[in-house]
Amino acid sequence: MLKEECKALLDALNRVTGCYRHLVLTIGGTADSQNLREELKKTRQKAQELAVANRNKLTITLKDTSLSKDDKAEFERLWVIFSTCMDLLETDMRRALELGQEFPLNIPKKHLIQTGMSGGTSGVAARAMSVQNMKYDAEHNIDVMDLKDLENEIRQVDEMMHEMEMKVGIPQWTVEAKQNPGAELKCATSAGASSPGTISTEEHKAICDLSKLLAGVVFSAVLISAIILAVCVVKLS
Repeated sequence: MLKEECKALLDALNRVTGCYRHLVLTIGGTADSQNLREELKKTRQKAQELAVANRNKLTITLKDTSLSKDDKAEFERLWVIFSTCMDLLETDMRRALELGQEFPLNIPKKHLIQTGMSGGTSGVAARAMSVQNMKYDAEHNIDVMDLKDLENEIRQVDEMMHEMEMKVGIPQWTVEAKQNPGAELKCATSAGASSPGTISTEEHKAICDLSKLLAGVVFSAVLISAIILAVCVVKLS
């Protein structure tokens, strides 16, 4: 049960940080707006809440001396995934800070980048927040005010990551992978092939062989008909 809880928290963190990265990439583009800046703030705060929950759960678990060898190895793998996710979150927060300073909304210094994207980003933010529709209530100067909060939150994330390393201290290179590289992609491909409406490789090969057989029969019938017709013409002449 504890392992499943940790995996569920980690999955949620991965989803939110992925949505946050998508939102960060739209800063300064034609889809940039006050709503986007509010979406960025809410999404990264949600990511930080999940990060704290993940840290607390994994830290307590990894300090448990009664863990079996297999369970400890599994939680260490989850810890490495969590640490990597936090690295990506901090990187994206720093990128958001730089882009936000470069492209203020109310006092534009540069023209917006023509990225080709159109429409809003509320769907991505709603997915990160696990809600159907986003509600917006930020001040008109959120693009400036939020940068100060973002600077503080970057420091807090950096301090949390340092604290994590001091408390747990699991070098990433000492944790062995559970699967071979690319194994999850192969599993996804196999799952897709076995899903309804899809055709497996063996089935596809059988269909191709049947088509070839049918084409051969039709060709033979046409050839025989042509020979018979030629013989009849010769006799009649």
